[in-house]
Amino acid sequence: MCGIVGLFLKDKSLEPQLGEMLTDMLVTMTDRGPDSAGIAIYGGETEGKVKLTLQSDTPESGFAKLDNALRKAIKGKVDMSVVDTHARLEIQADQMAEAQAYLKANHPDLRMMSRGESLEIYKEVGLPKNVAERFDVRKMSGSHGIGHTRMATESAVTTMGAHPFNTGLDQCLVHNGSLSNHNSLRRSLRRLGVHIETENDTEVGAAYLTWKMQEGATLGEALESSLDDLDGFFTFVVGTKDGFGVVRDPIACKPAVMAETDQFVAFGSEYRALVNLPGIDNARVWEPEPATVYFWSHTSAPTAQEKAA
Repeated sequence: MCGIVGLFLKDKSLEPQLGEMLTDMLVTMTDRGPDSAGIAIYGGETEGKVKLTLQSDTPESGFAKLDNALRKAIKGKVDMSVVDTHARLEIQADQMAEAQAYLKANHPDLRMMSRGESLEIYKEVGLPKNVAERFDVRKMSGSHGIGHTRMATESAVTTMGAHPFNTGLDQCLVHNGSLSNHNSLRRSLRRLGVHIETENDTEVGAAYLTWKMQEGATLGEALESSLDDLDGFFTFVVGTKDGFGVVRDPIACKPAVMAETDQFVAFGSEYRALVNLPGIDNARVWEPEPATVYFWSHTSAPTAQEKAA
């Protein structure tokens, strides 16, 4: 039993409040998963640059002069900001592969939480309220975001086991459920060259979607394919640079509720996660249908099939 929340803003005037609204939604879901928590925020994009979010168990030493060392290694500009156990590095987009290779070779103790032009992920072991306070999530702004509070069933309670999982540029996923074929699928994806770090079934789901999109599928098409290729019971909420998607397995035994107004689209494992959103009393509220893909994008209007409810 885990708690999932997601918020996709249509009204740009709400963007400064995204972190605050997502935090309140996630904290409400605490009793669904007290082990660890995380939030992905999409915002603050700088043209031509990417952001790498890293985690260290010993941040004082782990991040000490890291920006200077990386600057020398890639011979480029590096901006670094540290918040608690996480550091955000902003670099030129064309130097991302070089920077990742340097970090892997020289700082194997640092864990990559996310990479993307607009995506930042902050996650740790602990209650949602405490995790959000440690990273000052309430003050974050953005266009959309997703969050998760975890009750571990498939793997250990660790930072790397916490959600969201980022397996592709600006793509992340949170999950409630259990994938029964994740071991065989992990082996297949690794043979195809897909990088998977943990034994967590959710990372396999995220990596599967990344692989499908790298093969040319849209997020909506990748989610449709997941209904055929993933076994088990699951509710996925997925974020991309400009979009927000939801899918439930054909049985749909995990709780889920959605709401839509002219200002936002919201998802919660339970309706109580949505009750404090502005205008929720006048929202269209529904339970997402089994085996149905829902997707909203800032760059294109959703089709009737993608939003069928």
